[in-house]
Amino acid sequence: MRATALLRDLGQSLWLDNITRDLIDNGKLKYYIDELSITGVTSNPTIFDHAIKGSNAYDAAIVEEAKKCKTWEDVFFELAIADVQRAADLLSETHTTTNGVDGWVSIEVPPSLAYETEGTIAAAQLLSRRVNRPNVFIKIPGTPEGLAAVEEMIFSGIPINITLLFSPEQYSDAADAYLKGIERRIAADMPAAVPSVASLFVSRWDVAVQERVSEDLRGKLGVSVAARVYARYRGILADPRWQRAFNYGALPQRLLWASTGTKHPNASPTYYIDALAVPFSINTMPDVTLNALADKDRAPQLMNTDTTAAEMLLTRFAYLGIQVETLGRELQEAGATSFQTSWDELMDLLVSRHSELTRSR
Repeated sequence: MRATALLRDLGQSLWLDNITRDLIDNGKLKYYIDELSITGVTSNPTIFDHAIKGSNAYDAAIVEEAKKCKTWEDVFFELAIADVQRAADLLSETHTTTNGVDGWVSIEVPPSLAYETEGTIAAAQLLSRRVNRPNVFIKIPGTPEGLAAVEEMIFSGIPINITLLFSPEQYSDAADAYLKGIERRIAADMPAAVPSVASLFVSRWDVAVQERVSEDLRGKLGVSVAARVYARYRGILADPRWQRAFNYGALPQRLLWASTGTKHPNASPTYYIDALAVPFSINTMPDVTLNALADKDRAPQLMNTDTTAAEMLLTRFAYLGIQVETLGRELQEAGATSFQTSWDELMDLLVSRHSELTRSR
């Protein structure tokens, strides 16, 4: 049996951190679902930028949508929503058989709204209506402004993937925003079951400090922070406040490991998968990581939930001047900037591709 299936049997969901039209058209996404135990798909502006840049599968749609849409942002969302809907349909059976635990696809609001609450609310509502699938998460960044929007969206009943979380404190704030929305629904006598995931980015921690630490500490910061977050996750789910909400029918907000592709050239491609195997969580991974895991016939060992070793490592990082909360804020800001850069490049790509296509006709 493949390690992907074994890991799934241990209680961790495997989601693909990629979506392209080619991946859907050529049947590879269905293969990943049927054979490699993939039960969800995530996307972001960088993924769509690479998808459109690396394929001519979007060319005809770019020309047609440009005739109908007012802005290039509208053109992009027409392209992206079509992909997301098809992926969601492929995962609809998974969504049904897992009673909504799995089978999700995520699509993100424009990154320019990362620090705008009202704009995020309006964009999330519009995206949810346009996608019109029961198994699609709207991704909202976990900035303070984004979390205010998350509370409103959960209260309105829209499933949300809270993205760009890095530190334990950011995770706790995201969990609190989710629960506040649920508690408002309970107080208003509305059904409490609104799904959500909280996405913690892992590998970017290690990229950020790799030139500042000794060789024996490289690759250790991300998994140590993740261990602290997982302990907090378990504690939150056991908290009486959350358990009261569960008694009204609320769903646990699941923890998702994001940014798990290996960045260091000497590290195993499954390094973060091997380190973060824990039940009742999600690991979302790029194709290369998924295929490397599928080539194995043994599942990773479950992560030790005793955080003593992780805390000792974090103490060593602190001695070097690396403070988790401070660096977490910097990483979140850098992540928002990076997604905005990808978004700008994506808009430029649509303009240039459209110009090339219409000149050739």
